[in-house]
Amino acid sequence: MATYQAETVTMSIDRDWRQVYDFVSIPQNFSRWAAGLGTRFEKSGDEWIAEDRNGQQMRIRFAPPNELGALDHVVLPAAGGEINCPMRVVANGTGAEVMFTVFRLPPMTETEFAADAAAVKRDLETLKALLER
Repeated sequence: MATYQAETVTMSIDRDWRQVYDFVSIPQNFSRWAAGLGTRFEKSGDEWIAEDRNGQQMRIRFAPPNELGALDHVVLPAAGGEINCPMRVVANGTGAEVMFTVFRLPPMTETEFAADAAAVKRDLETLKALLER
């Protein structure tokens, strides 16, 4: 059994948490703010198919709609394996707090891990700008 180094990236958004959750829970909206997750989202049974930055197909399984703000998803890259992506939207006063946990998976270097966390931060900044317009 192993645990991995983790970093939770958070972003406060001045919008009701339910509105943030409703927007983020629609997979087709990811291409508007989450550059790292992929493009061309298409539903395929219980999963979604998207293209990564290199044009490779990947499968994604999203948590079912819920009242808890959980937006967890599992990314299944074409190369194999599973990447668990815990994500939450919770109330923060009259606004929302979005939290995304990044794991350092083998053989990821410290530099790659930092770059991955920075990319998530940029994505959440894009989401904030989009939803606070």
